[in-house]
Amino acid sequence: MEALLQNFFNLPIYAQVFPYLLQGLWTTIWLSALVIPLGAAAGLALALVLSQSRRRTLRWAAVAFIDFFRAFPPLVLLVFVYFGLPFLGWEIPKLGAVVLGFLLNNAAYFAEVFRAGLEAVAPGQMEAARSTGLTRLQALRHVVIPQAVKNVMPDLVSNSIEVVKLTTIASVVGLPELLRAARDAQSLVYNPSPVVLAALMYLALLWPLTRWMARLEHRRTAAR
Repeated sequence: MEALLQNFFNLPIYAQVFPYLLQGLWTTIWLSALVIPLGAAAGLALALVLSQSRRRTLRWAAVAFIDFFRAFPPLVLLVFVYFGLPFLGWEIPKLGAVVLGFLLNNAAYFAEVFRAGLEAVAPGQMEAARSTGLTRLQALRHVVIPQAVKNVMPDLVSNSIEVVKLTTIASVVGLPELLRAARDAQSLVYNPSPVVLAALMYLALLWPLTRWMARLEHRRTAAR
């Protein structure tokens, strides 16, 4: 037990590396706050193409995009964006590569969530909105999309939690997020306690979101 505490729950090391890990946590938070809305917006656009577009080629292109990036490993995607695109003459900074890689990956997953939400909205909602004089775009904005978002809010929160955890792969291109900070600290103190502390910080960050998601899921189930 003493060896376990010394190697994984070493309180003096926790106190020593906490300020450094706090900087990594801040990077994780602002990076998540940047890529989640971008991915959700792109996913909503793809879902609208799938559910509303009358052009078959656009729908096929959206399906191909979603299937490809859901199947493509996000770590490999990020490595290709940052290390591969320069060979094509496109130099992308670290943050730009992370944002682009996450945008492509997240958009595919959010698109499936929004598609399910849009399909759950009764077709009569659009017809009723149009009968009041709203244009198709106004009906989507004010009637259909809000209902679709409400239908899948637990799934959107779940996706967002996964994105926060996925930010750990940003360390591959040298972005100093929480896990990267923990690994750097581990190499300095020769003890895995910083990694355990990082896991506890992730738990403290994501536990409230997990409980919120559970409450939303409970409300959705009770409303059926």
